[in-house]
Amino acid sequence: MVEQGKDIERLLRIRRRLKARKPVFLRNLWWKFPKFKNDPKWRKPKGIDNPMRLRLKGRPPIVEVGYRSPAAVRGLHPTGLQPVTVSNPAELDRLDPARHIVYIASGVGLRKRLEIIEKAKA
Repeated sequence: MVEQGKDIERLLRIRRRLKARKPVFLRNLWWKFPKFKNDPKWRKPKGIDNPMRLRLKGRPPIVEVGYRSPAAVRGLHPTGLQPVTVSNPAELDRLDPARHIVYIASGVGLRKRLEIIEKAKA
């Protein structure tokens, strides 16, 4: 169990290093057209002569599997805990504080939110 915890910590360090070096992926020619500047999210270049698809020098990088984080830590919080969304106090009973980190659902009102916080502290 202790070895597994050390392995998770090592993989989290690797993920942190990978994320620090990962470029921001934007669509082709996002700098050229105003309609792309307003919404520059990633789109795969598919044109037959597209220089970005051909990975020519000076062009932005393309999304590739090599930028992905290790499978064992994918989706985990940076602390190594598994994130869980909670919408009522009863759901806290099924969670283990050593394994889970709690997020309160956005649709929860103030009264129930305060109940969840009190139960989580207890």
